[in-house]
Amino acid sequence: MPRRDFDPAELGGDVYPLLTSVILPRPIAWVTTRSASGVDNLAPHSFFTVSSVTPPVVQFTSVGAKDSLRNAVATGEFVVSLCPEELVEQVNLTATDYPPDVSEYDEIGLTREPSRLVAPPRVAESPVALECRVVGTQDFGGGSVVVFGEVVWIAIDERVLRDGRPAVDLLQPLARLGGLEWSTIGEVTRRRRIPYAEVRARAGVQQ
Repeated sequence: MPRRDFDPAELGGDVYPLLTSVILPRPIAWVTTRSASGVDNLAPHSFFTVSSVTPPVVQFTSVGAKDSLRNAVATGEFVVSLCPEELVEQVNLTATDYPPDVSEYDEIGLTREPSRLVAPPRVAESPVALECRVVGTQDFGGGSVVVFGEVVWIAIDERVLRDGRPAVDLLQPLARLGGLEWSTIGEVTRRRRIPYAEVRARAGVQQ
């Protein structure tokens, strides 16, 4: 298959649209932080994933020195709320470059819900909130900083639970793609993990 090659060293910052167009879909962390002066900031971050299970740690990346990064480092706390499909317009609006002394909650009309163990509030309209305490950061020197947070409390709306677990069809999470593109979950399929012995048996390999 013919390929076109790209050298990240030559691309510099232009590597960003390539990476975000091939690493997808990306879940969105709707990150709430509170500044030292008490302003609640809310912003979506699509460089987001689970880092550890024991202890439970999640991470988000601030591309540039954004309020989420400054506040999380200054106070040591943040909350990740899930971004459901029905709130796509509100999520997108929180990506606007509001001044640090302006709260997205107030500008957009979202509701603060008190957290259990940390100061930043949860988004009341979101079905899931992960309350986190910062356990470290990683600065790569090019303007991107990864923030690691230990999940100290999880709050989930009972209406999105099925058999005690969050159900993706009830959560209806949003995802980011490349450029200005967003996506929803689309078709969901199930695949069980196949043991190695079964793989060998299917191939006709004698045990």
